[in-house]
Amino acid sequence: MLRYEVWAPSAATVGLEVDGRRFDLAVDEGGWWTTDEIAPEPGDRYGFSVDGSDPLPDPRSPSQPDGVHAASEWVDNTAFAWTDHDWRGVPLAGAVLYELHVGTFTPGGTFDDAIAMLPYLRGLGVDAVEVMPVASFPGERGWGYDGVGLFAPHAAYGGPDAMKRFIDACHDHGIGVVLDVVYNHLGPSGNYLGRFGPYFSERHHTNWGPAVNLDGPGSDEVRRFVVDNALMWLRDYHVDGLRLDAVHALVDDSAVHLLEQLADEVAALSSHVRRPLFLVAESDLNDPRFVRSHDAGGFGLDASWADEWHHALRSVLTGDTNGYYADFGTLEHLAKALRQAWVYDGIWSEHRGRHHGRPPTGLSGSQFVVCTQNHDQVGNRAVGDRPSRNMSDGRLRIAAALLLTSPFTPMLFQGEEWGTTTPFQYFTDHDDPELGRAVSEGRRNEFSYFGWDPADVPDPQDRSTFERSKLDWSEFDDDIHRSMSDWYRELIGVRRAFPCLSDPRLDRIDVEVDADTRTLTVRRGDIDVLVNLGTGTHRFPTSGRLIAASDPAVVVRDGEAVVPLDAVALVHR
Repeated sequence: MLRYEVWAPSAATVGLEVDGRRFDLAVDEGGWWTTDEIAPEPGDRYGFSVDGSDPLPDPRSPSQPDGVHAASEWVDNTAFAWTDHDWRGVPLAGAVLYELHVGTFTPGGTFDDAIAMLPYLRGLGVDAVEVMPVASFPGERGWGYDGVGLFAPHAAYGGPDAMKRFIDACHDHGIGVVLDVVYNHLGPSGNYLGRFGPYFSERHHTNWGPAVNLDGPGSDEVRRFVVDNALMWLRDYHVDGLRLDAVHALVDDSAVHLLEQLADEVAALSSHVRRPLFLVAESDLNDPRFVRSHDAGGFGLDASWADEWHHALRSVLTGDTNGYYADFGTLEHLAKALRQAWVYDGIWSEHRGRHHGRPPTGLSGSQFVVCTQNHDQVGNRAVGDRPSRNMSDGRLRIAAALLLTSPFTPMLFQGEEWGTTTPFQYFTDHDDPELGRAVSEGRRNEFSYFGWDPADVPDPQDRSTFERSKLDWSEFDDDIHRSMSDWYRELIGVRRAFPCLSDPRLDRIDVEVDADTRTLTVRRGDIDVLVNLGTGTHRFPTSGRLIAASDPAVVVRDGEAVVPLDAVALVHR
């Protein structure tokens, strides 16, 4: 029997308000309050009053149609008419991912609008979309990392049923769905969890304040809250995998870390639904513990983002050595990233002023998600400028080739594949004027420290910042952009045609660099990837045949591959 219930272990009284009617709740010994006087019905608007407070949204609210401060809406997650009964999932190994932000991926900015673009993504060769966070957050527009209604898909994107339609349609097109979720903190506005129970603890602190309570008094139910949320997305919304934001900020001194518990329960659900389900960690610790098996002393997650691959590539292609890029910049750094994803595997980091990381010994290439750009690496730049603004066409094509011939799990960021010039800027829509002002001033101050004129830093609260960040699909009418898209499609096709290119075994990759000529040779089985970053045309000795080239001037003849400056050739030996 479905019941209204809420966990509030320290409350003296808890009331329920449903469409204007008031009910008193009774509590059990575990701190859960409920009533048998009324059963929930789809569409009911409700809230909980704690110790005489005004009604508050349900911590596990399935829908917040009027925003994060308003009444919750009851949703029966078993009622949706799914059509993906034959969907057998998508394994992470061998997949090509595509990160998108629902609000800026299309002009309309909803799940239903995104459905229209699925044939395009399938034609590109995408195996799964990685959707930036959709848990309800303040206002209509934002990145989603300040979510507070963790069980409720954002209303401006269409809400619960629209999200289910989108995922159902993805599966119909043979595309999996990875959802970005944030469990290390909640946003400051609309976060009422602390009114109900000990969801946060002063025992640990993170960059966002008191940490989520994963190991203190009351933490059993807090952990259950997090794990149940993850299982809901995978079970009730048919999501195929989760990307866990900033797992290093999940501070947990328990004997069984939350991530280990989560991995175990997701594995059990995978067995039940009979399709692969996976968990991807985001962390810059370069710690293999996150993805090692339980037997090897790890948490058992399936993969980790590896931002250092991006840093090593970008610093070489652009010459950028500011900030954390100071730890990169040489071809040797890039070669190491191409071999094992992590550059800092226990070696000295000048930027950090200490040794950093551990070797990825025993890990598979498919356990690293790598990219040439993503929401962080673009959006956290002062003006959100894309690589297309500071790299030549040739170097953009080199970046794509190195990404899509790597032994790792490659991820594209929306519009990257046609070299979009659309920025992806940081945008918010806080309805609290003081909070909005603080966010805007903080953004300007952050980048003025690095020498930017504050007037040039987009205001996150200004709607035009959001509008500028919407993909401009009309760029496809330009031959240059269409040609870049053809290159990505060709590379993905080559990756599929030659098994050695998706082989995740890291002992099967060899990388040679010549610092004098600034050339790079990557050997993957019987495929050579020849990169020329020098000062003129370079001749690589080869006995193979050309299968793909970024520049029509590339030729293979007389035992040589002739590769112009800022070009790349794929040769089959």
